[in-house]
Amino acid sequence: MSPFSDLAERAEEGVFIGVMSGTSMDGIDACAVDFSGKTARVIAHQTLDLGDLAGEMRLLALGKTPDHIDAIDYLGLLDIRMAEHVGKCVLALLSEHHIQAIDVVAIGHRPSSSPSFTLQIGDPNVIAERTGINVIADFRRRDMAAGGQGAPLVPPAHRALFGAKEGEDSTLITVNLGGIANIAVMAPDTPLLGFDTGPANTLMDAWIKRHRGLSFDENGQWAASGKPNKPLLQHLLNEPFFQQAAPKSTGIELFNLEWLRTQASTWLETLPPEDIQATLASLTAHTIAESLRPWLTSASEPLVVLAGGGARNQFLTDQIQDAIHDIRAGTRVETSDLFGIDPQCVECAAFAWLARQFLLGEGGNAPSVTGAEGLRILGGFFPA
Repeated sequence: MSPFSDLAERAEEGVFIGVMSGTSMDGIDACAVDFSGKTARVIAHQTLDLGDLAGEMRLLALGKTPDHIDAIDYLGLLDIRMAEHVGKCVLALLSEHHIQAIDVVAIGHRPSSSPSFTLQIGDPNVIAERTGINVIADFRRRDMAAGGQGAPLVPPAHRALFGAKEGEDSTLITVNLGGIANIAVMAPDTPLLGFDTGPANTLMDAWIKRHRGLSFDENGQWAASGKPNKPLLQHLLNEPFFQQAAPKSTGIELFNLEWLRTQASTWLETLPPEDIQATLASLTAHTIAESLRPWLTSASEPLVVLAGGGARNQFLTDQIQDAIHDIRAGTRVETSDLFGIDPQCVECAAFAWLARQFLLGEGGNAPSVTGAEGLRILGGFFPA
């Protein structure tokens, strides 16, 4: 039984706000999700640019802190600054979409961190204070305490958000294209499966930032001006992570520009930068498709649903579809728009769902995905 019985009653059919700052760490996304119907419905979406904080967070993810300040003090400052930004994003969502704070049951906050690093940046106490809304946060550590990797956490939410039912004959596969790509496989008579496949946008974002000063490659236009280099692609595929068995997770602590320089220094010096960008898109597409091969070749009519910011990159999605069709021609590939959910909102909505699971006293992880010893209620409660 939930220790928050009054909130649990509201959670059954209430509105939750999911907030996340993903591995790309360029901004914050927040969405309000209404759980009153048979399926969850996103009713509002808000973004907030992190400005200078984005660069600091990326450096922190790589283990780098300024020399002139104590590292512990610096972590504390970033913890508060990130929380202040989250609070601003939530308040903007409430204001611009005419939602009253009292009508929101809780905020589910997915902070910036890597799966192996348990300190999560963005103090939920500050978020609760600034917004006047209950906050559920720190979802990863309970799964890790139970022997899991703490990631990916979104596959169970995908099953709920996209209405996949136990025992259905069809196979639904979701592909989340954030900084890192992860998949969730909902197949008949099979436990929920999910894992990280490798980079989605993180390498492409870093490469275009270095060469053109842009945060991302809009619609993949720069990559489309180049040509994938097959020898480079094959060389990058030698990365041991791609051969690891699931469950597995990764982050920008592995897939970053330093990794790319180490793996491909000769190519980086001789190929046009747009060819490198096109090759990085091919790397994302190839590793996703190969990860899906067991289900693409065995399921009767698999449906692949793309979500995350990368689902708005036409060049990337075309590459993914082509790579999937190379394995199984005619496989249906859609975006989460098919289910009425903006691809950019899917992961936010997942953390809104995790907050709801906490208040209902129900498990939020999938042991078959993270490797945890069992189902666990995830997160901590920070009252308004």
